[in-house]
Amino acid sequence: MIVRRFVAPVVTAMLIAGACGGDPPPPPPPPAGPDMDSLRAYQDSVRQAEEARRRAEAEAAAQRAAEAERQRAIAAARATLEEMVFFDYDQSEIRNDAAEVLRRKVAILRASPQVRIRIEGHCDERGSTEYNLALGNRRAEAIRQFLTGFGISESRFEIVSFGEGRPLAQGANEQAWSRNRRGQFVITGGANQINPAE
Repeated sequence: MIVRRFVAPVVTAMLIAGACGGDPPPPPPPPAGPDMDSLRAYQDSVRQAEEARRRAEAEAAAQRAAEAERQRAIAAARATLEEMVFFDYDQSEIRNDAAEVLRRKVAILRASPQVRIRIEGHCDERGSTEYNLALGNRRAEAIRQFLTGFGISESRFEIVSFGEGRPLAQGANEQAWSRNRRGQFVITGGANQINPAE
């Protein structure tokens, strides 16, 4: 009886030890690494993506530069349209320097058919109010006739005379007077549709 009690646990222990003993199972094989063709294909796709990114950035930069240049050209055209012209004392004839400025306006007006302009005639302080209003009107009309002489529709212009009422320069001397004898230009329509001359 004693032997049986002793033998049974010993046999059980041996069976358990036998079951736990032995060589462990082999580890799983490492995952297969990429072959050279797969590696080259991956590197090519990375390079192509980088080249596409650089091209897109270069195209975006070129578009921004072109738009900035276009905006500069539009601003310059607007400044030309608004550039004043000046007259000799008691005269409404277009001077040579004024004609040059007006010809530059013609090219822009032809390229910008939606643009409308108010031509303002101004005078210096010498002479009566009534005389200067009439002189300012003759100056504005002379400018309009010059511009329409290049085939631009008269309907695109309105004229107004301010006489001596809106001096550009203060002073009772030739320097101030020469600045006040002028034609001034205000864009009244199509300001957002100005096209630089070709």
